Amino acid sequence: MRQHVRIPKTRLWGIALAAVTAVVSGFSVFVNGYGVRSWTGAGASSAAYTTFKNLVAALLLGAIAYGVARRAPAGSLRPKNASQWRRLGFIGVIGGGAAFLLFFEGFARIASASSAQAGFIHKTLLLWVAVLAVPFLAERVGVLHYAAMGLLVAGQVYLTGLNGFRFGAGEAMILAATLLWAVEVVVAKRVLADVPASTVAIARMGIGAVVLIGWTAATGGFAGLGALTATQWGWAAVTGLALTAYVTSWYGALARAQALDVTAVLVFGAVITAALETGIRGVALPSAAGLVMVTAGAVLAVLAAARAARQKA
Repeated sequence: MRQHVRIPKTRLWGIALAAVTAVVSGFSVFVNGYGVRSWTGAGASSAAYTTFKNLVAALLLGAIAYGVARRAPAGSLRPKNASQWRRLGFIGVIGGGAAFLLFFEGFARIASASSAQAGFIHKTLLLWVAVLAVPFLAERVGVLHYAAMGLLVAGQVYLTGLNGFRFGAGEAMILAATLLWAVEVVVAKRVLADVPASTVAIARMGIGAVVLIGWTAATGGFAGLGALTATQWGWAAVTGLALTAYVTSWYGALARAQALDVTAVLVFGAVITAALETGIRGVALPSAAGLVMVTAGAVLAVLAAARAARQKA
């Protein structure tokens, strides 16, 4: 019988998974720009796009969770008490439902802006997690962390340029979604100390899918689905698959390393998005200084985590 291979639950492996998440995130931000605009351009709502994309991820994660459960001791993947159930419910409703609705509705409203600028707002997640992680998770922030955060934020400003950037309703929605995800990170980090990452992932996307379906149905967001072609459904499938990879690697990283560390590494996704914008859409190559800053900031975040891992050992 072939033995199931498990990823070691160490801080360094958490950072490695965070790097995977960053690559997936950079790709996802880029392709979601095509996906949401394709759906809204065909007459469907951004809520319907978000619902079906997330439903694809929920179904795939459910299949993964089923496979994991078959190899795990009976009952080992289920929450053990009411507190864990409540936190999983919060993660699903807020992180998997409300935040996604806000993000993609905001994305649809700023269709004239590049996906890199929307990604910039999302990548401020690092700052909000830093504010929350110290008091609520007792995470340690050192000199390398501060240097990394400074480079990451400054680098994103250089990358996006923020030329013509205005803070309207769409941007406010994306920021609100980012704040909700920051709170979710803190709650999830605590839950992951006792609940397997696969359980948290399926709770987030499964409960979130129920919320999305209910909201979209109640607001008439499913109108216009008949006009969709295979192209639009294809975007939902591709972005749903990317979301599955994102959630799986993200919770795996968060279960192993500090929330601040994995969130800092995640910002490297902005470099991936910028590269795709240039290589595929033909957008002018972003600032070289910005690319260097973000890359250097991500490297410093990795070094900070590695130093902490050595000190702990």
